[in-house]
Amino acid sequence: MYAVIVTGGKQYKVQEGEILFIERLDKEISDDIVFDNVLVLSDDNGVKFGTPNVEGATVSAKVISHGKDKKIIVFKYRPKKDSKKKQGHRQPYTKIQIEKIKA
Repeated sequence: MYAVIVTGGKQYKVQEGEILFIERLDKEISDDIVFDNVLVLSDDNGVKFGTPNVEGATVSAKVISHGKDKKIIVFKYRPKKDSKKKQGHRQPYTKIQIEKIKA
């Protein structure tokens, strides 16, 4: 059984027991989250596609931790203009574990 959910503007294919790194959420550690924006649901009866969401389908998860991703370097250089700019960025994330997929 799997589902496709939307959170943080991105789509994730999830299964029960799976651990995901998603965009940062304003939840405390060990809080429960319910995702009701389910696009696709696959179970024993087959695959259900939502228009745009599958009605009555939810995915529940638990927050494990928060953190920051690896640093990426953004370097802009303009030749012959004596112009360069170096920036770094670390994207914050929330680590969650999928507990239950309800149809």
